[in-house]
Amino acid sequence: MTRPLFTLAVQAYDRFQPLFDGRVRVAGAQLNCLDLPVEETFHRMVAHQEFEVAELSLSTYVLTLSRGAPFVAIPVFPSRAFRHSAVYVPEGSPVTEPAELAGGVVGVPEYQITAAVWVRGILAEHHGLPVSAVHWKTGGLDAPGRVEKIALDLPADVDVSPIGPEQTLSRMLADGELDAVVSARNPSTLGAGVRRLFPDSPAVEAAYFARTGVFPVMHVLAMRRDVYQQHRWLAQELVKACEEAKRVGLAGIAETAALPYALPWLWAEVERTRTALGEDWWPYGLERNRTTLETFLRYSHEQGLAPRRYEPEELFAPESLSAVVV
Repeated sequence: MTRPLFTLAVQAYDRFQPLFDGRVRVAGAQLNCLDLPVEETFHRMVAHQEFEVAELSLSTYVLTLSRGAPFVAIPVFPSRAFRHSAVYVPEGSPVTEPAELAGGVVGVPEYQITAAVWVRGILAEHHGLPVSAVHWKTGGLDAPGRVEKIALDLPADVDVSPIGPEQTLSRMLADGELDAVVSARNPSTLGAGVRRLFPDSPAVEAAYFARTGVFPVMHVLAMRRDVYQQHRWLAQELVKACEEAKRVGLAGIAETAALPYALPWLWAEVERTRTALGEDWWPYGLERNRTTLETFLRYSHEQGLAPRRYEPEELFAPESLSAVVV
């Protein structure tokens, strides 16, 4: 019997590469894997629902829950990143602490993107910069014309407006027209008029994890709801396959005999990461990510994005949250 074919749109991360090259398969299914830039995947999935399965911005996914819930996620996290390193200021800026940005103008590609939700929440909770203390500007980082993927209805005390149609956040920051930019991607002007607010971001981020236990989730893996309703078994099989793909994809990452990657001290970074975050530093599943997800969902609601504070269980297909124990 022919196995059903599903298109999976996800960047070919090391933890997903075994699904692309066939070393790991999804039981009962065939995969057509598309390696696309994340912004393209998000746009095509949200605007046109082109793929059966795709990685989605966690923030965008949470917003869709109250807008028809066209997608169903599983607790697999293709992308996660600490985000203190995502705050940039002009090189000549006198700002050395986030609280000093109060009253200033800060750019973000989109107000609702996951990285921005995390940064705003962290700066408000841990660094004394309330969300409403900043004037927010949205627009393209290095190309003009970017707009919000989803229409927003924000609290009255949050000031958000777009930059000009020909402007970019990177250039405005370097020219001193913005006090800071929050961006998941490095601005093209980094090192050419722009610096990070936290110069030793890895140390700040490691201390943040030690204090909170939070390793921010950026993206979830989600199915179109019609696909999920027709093939509910697929949720658990995707979880199992992604777990195995992660195991296979990361095996040998710290090899020293013959370096698998062109980074001479990667083994040392792996050892440092294991010391700071634990042996499985990129966990899937709900329980090991509960604190991280609860934190994000609180931030999303506090920032006027999510209409209420969701519980982590509400994000995922119930079939993906348990496994058979023999």
